Amino acid sequence: MSVATLATEVVIVPIALSTFLAIDFGLKRTGVAVGNRLMRSAQSVGTVKAEGDARFALIEKHLKEWQPDAIVIGVPYHPDGVAHENTARAKKFGRQLHGRFSLPVFEVDERYSTTEALASGARDADAASACIILEQFLRSLP
Repeated sequence: MSVATLATEVVIVPIALSTFLAIDFGLKRTGVAVGNRLMRSAQSVGTVKAEGDARFALIEKHLKEWQPDAIVIGVPYHPDGVAHENTARAKKFGRQLHGRFSLPVFEVDERYSTTEALASGARDADAASACIILEQFLRSLP
């Protein structure tokens, strides 16, 4: 087993989990990235442009293509760390992903990921943000 520190909590990440699909949840656009523990890097794989349950079918296509061992979802907070409406939505979406696809889901504090993606000149800020979220998660693993 391996331990990751995400935000203020310690999360156990089994060594057997090596490939991850990252999600930058949004109400209309959801960024997606894939990466692995060995290289500790991620690559954006696009944005799911759908709302509600329609997102799940499109995310399932990415899951089938990349065959990840687990999912990493970005959870937004206010700059001071306080939760808000989208915090609850992202957490709920993570639970739904776990329920539908039976994969472990790890949450990552995603504050400033979109700002960082835009500052780097990303053409698809949502996918680039998912990449940033996943690389932050991978760096946290021992």
